[in-house]
Amino acid sequence: MEKPDLNRVWETYIRIPTEERMSYANLLRKIHDTIRLKIHPMISDLKDDDVINWYCFLLHPSRRKGDTERYFHIRFELRNDIRDKECVNDLLPDYCEKSMTARFMDVESDPENISGIDKSLLKNEEIEEAWRIIGEQSEWIMNMLNVHKEKIEITPRQIGQFLHFYFNITQLLFVCPCCNNIFHGAKLIAFA
Repeated sequence: MEKPDLNRVWETYIRIPTEERMSYANLLRKIHDTIRLKIHPMISDLKDDDVINWYCFLLHPSRRKGDTERYFHIRFELRNDIRDKECVNDLLPDYCEKSMTARFMDVESDPENISGIDKSLLKNEEIEEAWRIIGEQSEWIMNMLNVHKEKIEITPRQIGQFLHFYFNITQLLFVCPCCNNIFHGAKLIAFA
Protein backbone atom coordinates (compact mmCIF):
# COMPACT_ATOMS: atom_id res chain seq x y z
CA MET A 1 0.00 0.00 0.00
CA GLU A 2 1.27 3.45 -0.88
CA LYS A 3 1.20 6.62 1.18
CA PRO A 4 -1.98 8.62 0.52
CA ASP A 5 -2.08 12.10 -0.91
CA LEU A 6 -4.27 13.65 1.80
CA ASN A 7 -5.56 16.26 -0.67
CA ARG A 8 -7.25 13.44 -2.62
CA VAL A 9 -8.66 11.54 0.36
CA TRP A 10 -12.42 11.26 0.79
CA GLU A 11 -14.40 9.61 3.54
CA THR A 12 -17.74 7.99 4.08
CA TYR A 13 -19.45 5.88 6.72
CA ILE A 14 -21.08 2.46 6.77
CA ARG A 15 -23.52 1.86 9.61
CA ILE A 16 -23.13 -1.31 11.63
CA PRO A 17 -26.65 -2.68 12.10
CA THR A 18 -27.22 -3.11 15.81
CA GLU A 19 -30.12 -3.71 18.14
CA GLU A 20 -30.78 -2.46 21.63
CA ARG A 21 -29.29 -4.75 24.29
CA MET A 22 -27.28 -6.71 21.77
CA SER A 23 -24.87 -9.25 23.23
CA TYR A 24 -21.15 -8.75 22.74
CA ALA A 25 -20.98 -11.89 20.57
CA ASN A 26 -23.76 -10.57 18.30
CA LEU A 27 -22.09 -7.16 18.08
CA LEU A 28 -18.83 -8.81 17.00
CA ARG A 29 -20.69 -10.84 14.41
CA LYS A 30 -22.28 -7.65 13.00
CA ILE A 31 -18.88 -5.93 12.90
CA HIS A 32 -17.22 -8.87 11.14
CA ASP A 33 -20.13 -9.24 8.72
CA THR A 34 -19.94 -5.55 7.86
CA ILE A 35 -16.25 -5.90 7.02
CA ARG A 36 -16.73 -9.10 5.03
CA LEU A 37 -20.01 -8.30 3.27
CA LYS A 38 -19.84 -4.54 2.77
CA ILE A 39 -16.37 -3.04 3.20
CA HIS A 40 -14.49 -5.82 1.38
CA PRO A 41 -16.74 -5.82 -1.72
CA MET A 42 -16.69 -2.01 -1.87
CA ILE A 43 -12.89 -1.80 -1.57
CA SER A 44 -12.39 -4.68 -4.01
CA ASP A 45 -14.63 -3.06 -6.61
CA LEU A 46 -12.90 0.33 -6.25
CA LYS A 47 -9.47 -1.32 -6.54
CA ASP A 48 -10.54 -3.48 -9.51
CA ASP A 49 -11.82 -0.35 -11.27
CA ASP A 50 -8.45 1.31 -10.52
CA VAL A 51 -10.22 4.11 -8.67
CA ILE A 52 -8.46 4.04 -5.28
CA ASN A 53 -4.84 4.00 -4.28
CA TRP A 54 -5.14 3.74 -0.50
CA TYR A 55 -7.85 3.12 2.08
CA CYS A 56 -8.38 2.57 5.78
CA PHE A 57 -11.34 1.98 8.04
CA LEU A 58 -11.87 2.45 11.75
CA LEU A 59 -14.86 2.15 14.04
CA HIS A 60 -16.11 5.63 14.97
CA PRO A 61 -19.23 7.43 16.03
CA SER A 62 -21.09 9.45 13.44
CA ARG A 63 -20.24 13.08 12.80
CA ARG A 64 -24.00 13.79 13.01
CA LYS A 65 -25.20 15.33 16.27
CA GLY A 66 -27.35 12.99 18.34
CA ASP A 67 -26.55 9.94 16.20
CA THR A 68 -25.65 7.11 18.60
CA GLU A 69 -25.24 4.38 15.98
CA ARG A 70 -21.90 2.66 15.36
CA TYR A 71 -20.19 3.18 12.02
CA PHE A 72 -17.15 2.15 10.10
CA HIS A 73 -15.44 5.38 9.10
CA ILE A 74 -13.87 4.68 5.72
CA ARG A 75 -11.21 6.86 4.17
CA PHE A 76 -9.86 6.36 0.68
CA GLU A 77 -7.59 8.18 -1.75
CA LEU A 78 -9.04 8.51 -5.22
CA ARG A 79 -6.59 8.11 -8.08
CA ASN A 80 -8.66 10.36 -10.29
CA ASP A 81 -8.86 14.03 -9.53
CA ILE A 82 -12.51 13.91 -8.46
CA ARG A 83 -13.44 16.98 -6.44
CA ASP A 84 -17.21 16.63 -6.44
CA LYS A 85 -19.16 14.87 -3.67
CA GLU A 86 -21.80 13.66 -6.14
CA CYS A 87 -19.17 11.98 -8.32
CA VAL A 88 -17.66 10.29 -5.27
CA ASN A 89 -21.08 9.12 -4.08
CA ASP A 90 -21.76 7.66 -7.53
CA LEU A 91 -18.76 5.37 -6.97
CA LEU A 92 -20.04 4.15 -3.60
CA PRO A 93 -22.59 1.42 -2.90
CA ASP A 94 -26.03 2.35 -1.57
CA TYR A 95 -25.26 1.12 1.94
CA CYS A 96 -22.77 3.97 2.46
CA GLU A 97 -24.05 6.95 4.43
CA LYS A 98 -23.70 9.26 1.44
CA SER A 99 -24.90 12.31 3.34
CA MET A 100 -21.69 12.01 5.38
CA THR A 101 -19.36 11.69 2.38
CA ALA A 102 -16.79 14.49 2.52
CA ARG A 103 -13.26 15.45 1.59
CA PHE A 104 -10.87 14.55 4.40
CA MET A 105 -9.25 17.99 4.34
CA ASP A 106 -12.66 19.69 4.68
CA VAL A 107 -13.71 17.86 7.85
CA GLU A 108 -10.47 17.04 9.64
CA SER A 109 -9.59 19.75 12.14
CA ASP A 110 -5.86 18.92 12.10
CA PRO A 111 -4.96 16.86 9.01
CA GLU A 112 -1.26 16.87 9.87
CA ASN A 113 -1.82 14.83 13.03
CA ILE A 114 -3.31 11.50 14.04
CA SER A 115 -4.43 11.22 17.63
CA GLY A 116 -1.76 9.45 19.68
CA ILE A 117 0.82 9.25 16.85
CA ASP A 118 3.97 11.32 17.29
CA LYS A 119 5.05 12.01 13.73
CA SER A 120 8.34 13.52 14.93
CA LEU A 121 9.42 9.95 15.72
CA LEU A 122 8.95 8.87 12.09
CA LYS A 123 12.02 8.86 9.83
CA ASN A 124 10.63 11.47 7.45
CA GLU A 125 8.14 13.00 9.92
CA GLU A 126 5.36 12.65 7.32
CA ILE A 127 1.92 11.90 8.69
CA GLU A 128 1.14 10.22 5.36
CA GLU A 129 3.52 7.42 6.34
CA ALA A 130 1.46 6.79 9.49
CA TRP A 131 -1.72 6.75 7.36
CA ARG A 132 -0.06 4.18 5.07
CA ILE A 133 0.56 1.89 8.04
CA ILE A 134 -3.02 2.32 9.27
CA GLY A 135 -4.17 1.39 5.76
CA GLU A 136 -2.04 -1.75 5.87
CA GLN A 137 -3.63 -2.66 9.21
CA SER A 138 -7.10 -2.27 7.68
CA GLU A 139 -6.05 -4.41 4.74
CA TRP A 140 -4.65 -7.07 7.08
CA ILE A 141 -7.86 -7.23 9.16
CA MET A 142 -10.01 -7.47 6.03
CA ASN A 143 -7.81 -10.23 4.60
CA MET A 144 -7.70 -12.11 7.91
CA LEU A 145 -11.49 -12.18 8.12
CA ASN A 146 -11.84 -13.18 4.48
CA VAL A 147 -9.65 -16.29 4.75
CA HIS A 148 -12.45 -17.86 6.78
CA LYS A 149 -15.30 -19.84 5.28
CA GLU A 150 -18.43 -17.92 4.40
CA LYS A 151 -21.48 -18.12 6.65
CA ILE A 152 -19.55 -19.20 9.73
CA GLU A 153 -19.13 -17.34 12.97
CA ILE A 154 -15.56 -16.18 13.43
CA THR A 155 -15.07 -16.38 17.18
CA PRO A 156 -13.26 -13.76 19.26
CA ARG A 157 -10.83 -16.53 20.25
CA GLN A 158 -9.97 -17.15 16.58
CA ILE A 159 -9.38 -13.46 15.90
CA GLY A 160 -7.54 -13.09 19.19
CA GLN A 161 -5.17 -15.87 18.22
CA PHE A 162 -4.32 -14.10 14.95
CA LEU A 163 -3.80 -10.85 16.85
CA HIS A 164 -1.69 -12.70 19.42
CA PHE A 165 1.07 -12.87 16.83
CA TYR A 166 1.19 -9.06 16.63
CA PHE A 167 1.66 -8.84 20.37
CA ASN A 168 4.14 -11.70 20.39
CA ILE A 169 6.37 -9.91 17.88
CA THR A 170 6.29 -6.61 19.79
CA GLN A 171 6.05 -8.03 23.33
CA LEU A 172 3.49 -5.35 24.16
CA LEU A 173 0.87 -5.83 26.86
CA PHE A 174 -2.75 -5.51 25.80
CA VAL A 175 -5.65 -5.25 28.24
CA CYS A 176 -8.91 -6.44 26.73
CA PRO A 177 -11.51 -3.70 27.26
CA CYS A 178 -14.27 -6.29 27.62
CA CYS A 179 -12.86 -8.91 29.98
CA ASN A 180 -9.82 -7.05 31.42
CA ASN A 181 -7.56 -10.00 30.63
CA ILE A 182 -3.98 -9.03 29.92
CA PHE A 183 -2.44 -10.44 26.78
CA HIS A 184 1.34 -10.47 26.72
CA GLY A 185 3.34 -11.87 23.88
CA ALA A 186 2.85 -15.61 23.93
CA LYS A 187 0.53 -15.94 26.89
CA LEU A 188 -2.69 -14.79 28.51
CA ILE A 189 -2.64 -13.52 32.07
CA ALA A 190 -6.21 -13.83 33.33
CA PHE A 191 -7.74 -11.74 36.09
CA ALA A 192 -9.47 -13.64 38.88
